[in-house]
Amino acid sequence: MSAAVLKPQLLFPDSDGQPMADNTLQFDWIALVKWNVEAQFRDDSAVFVAGDNLIYPNPTDPTERQAPDVYIAFGRPKGYRGSYKLWEEGGLFPQVVVEVWSPNNRADEMEAKRQFYEHHGAEEYYLIYPEHPMHAEAWVRQAGALVQVSEVHNFVSPRVQCRFHLQRGRLKLFGPDGREWKKPDEIALERDRAEEQARVEHRRADAADQRAEAEWQRAEAERQRAEALAEKLRQLGIDPGS
Repeated sequence: MSAAVLKPQLLFPDSDGQPMADNTLQFDWIALVKWNVEAQFRDDSAVFVAGDNLIYPNPTDPTERQAPDVYIAFGRPKGYRGSYKLWEEGGLFPQVVVEVWSPNNRADEMEAKRQFYEHHGAEEYYLIYPEHPMHAEAWVRQAGALVQVSEVHNFVSPRVQCRFHLQRGRLKLFGPDGREWKKPDEIALERDRAEEQARVEHRRADAADQRAEAEWQRAEAERQRAEALAEKLRQLGIDPGS
């Protein structure tokens, strides 16, 4: 009786051993995109956003993979993932992919990534250059291929609806509500300023109420004095209106 031959089980590691970011500036931009997209779609249970998470498109080849700085999968539920395996995600490749350039990147490496995303079905691909002068490149799928956008300034992502603003070597991103995307510390600072402004306005309103109350009390006192005087005149037989 021959023993059954067991095929070795393929391993799909959750890490490729590469750092998430090469410097704080690159990480800040990765986090800026991820956190703001997550906040934008926080109430949509079918939008999954991840950062530095491996994507495996092929169940038979663990070496075929990429870990985008940020990716967005519309139509997939939120939740924990060690990696994103297409055969466990209904065959749905993330529609939007964002990479942030770092000094250790090479042009041929980034082009290979772009081709990977294009081949497997990404609808939008963005490459952000955070070093001064800041700029960005964008590709949108047309006729089965990712076609580069000629003018990124004021370009709006078809899926995310964020707007790219390029001016004087500075790059800003604005959400569909027209607000600039901010880092958590900037959001906290704006919130603190708004709360302080609300406190100032509240104190002003209280002061205005107190002034109005004092004015009413003064007018009421004048009215009572006038009524008392009129009553005394009437007691003396004098018509107060004469």
